[in-house]
Amino acid sequence: MAVRAVRGAVQLDRDEAGHMDEQVGALLTAILERNGLTTDDLISIWFTATPDLHSDFPAAAARKLGIVDVPLICAQELDIEGALPRVVRVLAHIESDRPRADIAHVYLGAAAALRKDIAQ
Repeated sequence: MAVRAVRGAVQLDRDEAGHMDEQVGALLTAILERNGLTTDDLISIWFTATPDLHSDFPAAAARKLGIVDVPLICAQELDIEGALPRVVRVLAHIESDRPRADIAHVYLGAAAALRKDIAQ
């Protein structure tokens, strides 16, 4: 079994904890489903959020999904002029037999513009 990395992102409509839970939960669910993963396949997840998000930790949404025994960490994204606002990004390390080229990176909604080269 190989260690792989899965990328993803979602842009929030507003900075509210419930909305963040919903959107980050949808992103994580899509990452798991599109890659045929279960929570047992997760090694760790890094979350970043743009500096305009203050309502909650993105990792809290993962815990609410039942991802409770996986190391999670949150960090702030760089504050770059002109960057897409209200974005949560994910870098998940997984165990998978899939070749690297077959990993489905998930960019939901307007966040798909961030990585058109790998967004599926």
